[in-house]
Amino acid sequence: MKRAETETSSGLKDERKTIKCLIWDLDDTMWDGILVEDEIVNLRPQVLDIIQTLDSRGILQSIASRNDQDKAVERLREFGLFEYFLYPQINWNSKASSVKKIAESLNIGLDAIAFIDDQAYERAEVRYSFPDVLCIDAADLRSLPELPEMNPRFVTEDSKARRSMYVSDITRNKVEEEFVGSKEEFLASLGMIFTVSSAKEDDLKRAEELTIRTNQLNTTGYTYSFDELNKFRQSGRHKLLISSLEDKFGTYGKIGLALIECEREIWTIKLLLMSCRVISRGVGNILLCHILKQAKERQVTLRAEFLSNDRNRLMHITYKFGGFREHMKDGDFVIFEHDLSRIPVVPDYIEVRVSD
Repeated sequence: MKRAETETSSGLKDERKTIKCLIWDLDDTMWDGILVEDEIVNLRPQVLDIIQTLDSRGILQSIASRNDQDKAVERLREFGLFEYFLYPQINWNSKASSVKKIAESLNIGLDAIAFIDDQAYERAEVRYSFPDVLCIDAADLRSLPELPEMNPRFVTEDSKARRSMYVSDITRNKVEEEFVGSKEEFLASLGMIFTVSSAKEDDLKRAEELTIRTNQLNTTGYTYSFDELNKFRQSGRHKLLISSLEDKFGTYGKIGLALIECEREIWTIKLLLMSCRVISRGVGNILLCHILKQAKERQVTLRAEFLSNDRNRLMHITYKFGGFREHMKDGDFVIFEHDLSRIPVVPDYIEVRVSD
């Protein structure tokens, strides 16, 4: 039983590479001049507007600069820009190593990174080390906001708040590092609330964004447009579920999505995904547990499609540890089935709320 042609993804991901983070060089890129040599460096005229524009679109930003860290941070604060940059790498290491460090810290793929620098050598080094990184000449700075890769189809409320949510994550991680106790005790201290609800029309922009942006924790990699998702939402044969998470530090936003095809005797999970930002919070299987419980209540057979790639192995493990067994396999395409005899237990330190 292969996925039906009428329900394959729309191909949005293939049509447009989505940049999640732009990494800036400083000298003769963000500002005119060399900080360690010149007494005065001036911010290039269009830089502030570009940084604020990309930030408002939900594109994260960071820095990879060979520079004196203290002087650079001081200058960025004077320009009122330092707060826009996550995990800045201002040191004397190679730009490639800095780019890698930023990607790892943000937990995003290198194919979602863009790097802008005035030096051809630096761009070539990054491009050689990481061919998937989009390298941009600083001479093209003015046209940067017009690049298709920098223009998401929708700007959602989660997009607008993305940087602040990452800042909250940094605070959480710092508190966790200083926490005395077990991992479970730390998670219990967060007061997490996980909400599962049927997707409303207002959720669909974010739902489309999740299918496009989420690569690692995505069972099939299918992408769906707003219109396709709206049809599923209104269909009597499908369930479209969206989930969110919050804790004492604030909201993580809408972080999970599931699409289920509901036949009379068989339900099939066509898509299950979870934002990378929340996987360390132990919530990766909560949406799946909710689906398992619903299937058991309806007394239907539950199956799940899985299309393996080089990045979503963790979701394969999620299905395996969740009690699914292989029902059919055709190359990289697998259909799992669950007998619903045992449903994983949600940790008692997470409050789960369900709404229609």
